[in-house]
Amino acid sequence: MSRFIPNTTIQQDQMLKQIGLVTIEELFNDIPQAVRLPRKLNLPKALSEIELLNHAKTLSRKNINLDDHACFLGAGAYDHFIPSAVDALLSRQEFYTAYTPYQPEISQGMLQAIFEFQTMICELTGMDIANASMYDGASALAEAMLLACQSLKRQEVLVARSVHPESREILKTYAKFRGITVREVGYLNGQLDIKELEEMITANTAAVIVQSPNFFGSIESLGEIGEIARNNKSLFIVSADPISLGLLKSPGELGADIVVGEGQSLGNPLSFGGPYLGFFAAREKLLRKVPGRIVGQTVDKNGQRSFTLTIQTREQHIRREKATSNICSNQALNALAATIYLTLLGKQGLKEVASQSLQKAHYAFDQLTAKESFSPVFSSPFFKEFVIQSSVPPQELNRKLLDQKIIGGYSLEQAYPELTNGWLIAVTEKRTKDEIDSFVLKAGGQ
Repeated sequence: MSRFIPNTTIQQDQMLKQIGLVTIEELFNDIPQAVRLPRKLNLPKALSEIELLNHAKTLSRKNINLDDHACFLGAGAYDHFIPSAVDALLSRQEFYTAYTPYQPEISQGMLQAIFEFQTMICELTGMDIANASMYDGASALAEAMLLACQSLKRQEVLVARSVHPESREILKTYAKFRGITVREVGYLNGQLDIKELEEMITANTAAVIVQSPNFFGSIESLGEIGEIARNNKSLFIVSADPISLGLLKSPGELGADIVVGEGQSLGNPLSFGGPYLGFFAAREKLLRKVPGRIVGQTVDKNGQRSFTLTIQTREQHIRREKATSNICSNQALNALAATIYLTLLGKQGLKEVASQSLQKAHYAFDQLTAKESFSPVFSSPFFKEFVIQSSVPPQELNRKLLDQKIIGGYSLEQAYPELTNGWLIAVTEKRTKDEIDSFVLKAGGQ
């Protein structure tokens, strides 16, 4: 008997007899022979469990991992330290599934955890409300664009070219079938070009979209940008790095109407690109237009504090044309990891992570730009990522560094052709002084 197909041959015969058949082949009589594969699948010989485990371990050793390599690659996914308690708590049987807790009478624990996540996101972003999480930061940004266009009945958005290039592509994909025009505003010295924004904004602009710190790691002048949007009666959408909010003023304090972002850095591992989670927060006036789910606090029939899903104006609940969004799930397990992470760190802990990332990034920048082979590209303030120009292609540098068990930075030229030999370096609190010094020495000694 196979451990993966638990029914025995005898049981299979019994099931066939029950439905009036003799062989399993008869189950497929309705499929024409012309479209069937006339041979067995070209698969390798089956392995026993012990052989399969050994084979899988052999394959896994070919992977590069962050236990053996120092990582200076960011560009949207970051190698932050994750306390052991995060995985320990996530592994409890109460949290095995990320499925949405529709039945409040048996889901109070998970609902409360999501409520706490929403509360923490509001505190970080300076917003009034937050939803129960989104698929990822990019889809959250796209949903914010749709909300702005629906809310203001306008069909154009302006997005900074300093926003993550993949996020901009997703914006365009969402916009294509909604008749929305996405126009890109250039950058100057690594930040959104304010003058160009003033020239491009029109009465049809539903939103101005920026990322801060942006894809180059530079901190945008949110107050100034928000004022331009506000004067045009447009919504101001900010994509933020949640770790940076341990130090920087919240986007809410600087005039943002909607704040979104990628929550991977909050207690979620890199995991080869996912799953991650997006967060979405907004002003209270936009409450009924916010996509996804919101957990609300109420009282039960006994007057006890309790929680339930609310404001669910999604396609599976109401007519499609009345729905705010077709987002029909949330990343509950990833959001729980973020909640545990933020709870463990607290305000001071998050501030310390942000402060160490900032200081170590600036140390690395100073050390690299002191080398003849590197030069700074922008002079704008940055958080934990920065751009330098190398005298040799970054791809070549990255190959050499990998041999030394160092994961190098992102080659910007693939997304920004004008930034020849531009190298985007990320430094988090995990990087030690020895690792940074080794990185600088080996990168500069090509």
